[in-house]
Amino acid sequence: MAITKQINSIHYPFAIDQGLGNWMEENNYNQHVEQMMLQVLFTNPGERINLPEFGCGLRQMVFAPNSEATANLLQVTIYESLEKWLGDLIEVIEVRATPIEETLQVGIVYLLKARQQRLYLNIEVTL
Repeated sequence: MAITKQINSIHYPFAIDQGLGNWMEENNYNQHVEQMMLQVLFTNPGERINLPEFGCGLRQMVFAPNSEATANLLQVTIYESLEKWLGDLIEVIEVRATPIEETLQVGIVYLLKARQQRLYLNIEVTL
């Protein structure tokens, strides 16, 4: 029997709960971890003053050539960033980055350590 613990965190991206008028909260652990992954992926290194190394800069990819070389470099960057910043919560199993015309498709397979649950995160970046 799995023990689930109630979590309360601010929802990402930030939003206001229309019913309460407060910050929208996230109570689902899987969604909470996915939102933290999105923060790592879409934050550019140097954006956070007290953590200048945080992030992997996926948003900057709109300015890079959409090629196999760029996709391969991005796979390594994503893997290393997620392992560094969220390695205590997830184990990254596979990262795929595929350039298709003006779109970069990123697929991440990871293990949620607390629940031993294999999950997937798919993102499309339009260049």
